[in-house]
Amino acid sequence: MESINPTVMIQYVNSTKLLSLIDTFNQAVGPESFIDNFYDLIWNIETATTYGLNVWGKIVVVDRLLTVTENQIYLGFSEALLTPPVVDDPQPFNQAPFFNNQSETSTITLSDDIYRKLIMMKAMANITDCTIPSMNAALMFMFGDSGVCYVRNDGGMTLSYVFEFELSIAELAIVQNSGALPAPAGVTVNIVQQVISS
Repeated sequence: MESINPTVMIQYVNSTKLLSLIDTFNQAVGPESFIDNFYDLIWNIETATTYGLNVWGKIVVVDRLLTVTENQIYLGFSEALLTPPVVDDPQPFNQAPFFNNQSETSTITLSDDIYRKLIMMKAMANITDCTIPSMNAALMFMFGDSGVCYVRNDGGMTLSYVFEFELSIAELAIVQNSGALPAPAGVTVNIVQQVISS
């Protein structure tokens, strides 16, 4: 902070009490710490905390609370198996229950780190040109640490987001209900979790 001495009348320059009062007042109303805190905790998405991330979530229109329908495996027969196999392929007797026509849903709250990545991915989706390379870049940004994932053009105005690993509950919620995965207009989007046998 700059010295206040040039602004004080000459006869009060050596008054320690007056200078102390002015200095204390300047520190109390000075905007420097507020501006630093605002930048670090809200404006800079890399360092923003919970409140700042909630503000950014409202700006890019993505919620921290997401509903997820967990992968459920039910009884089925070999003709229902998909090629390549997927995570929720049917299983034989004594390995999976009958389908009871009800889906188990739950609501999860994303942690700050995952929510920060989701906000950045949604920002990418908001400005993407929806080409496969740009959608792959967004996928790798969000899920690249978990395993191999990519966009596959299935033809006939259909594309698939393919994940060659089992998605965590938070990742599954992001894929199912966040609205952050970009998709071209008029294109049907499928989510595929392949089981890659080693």
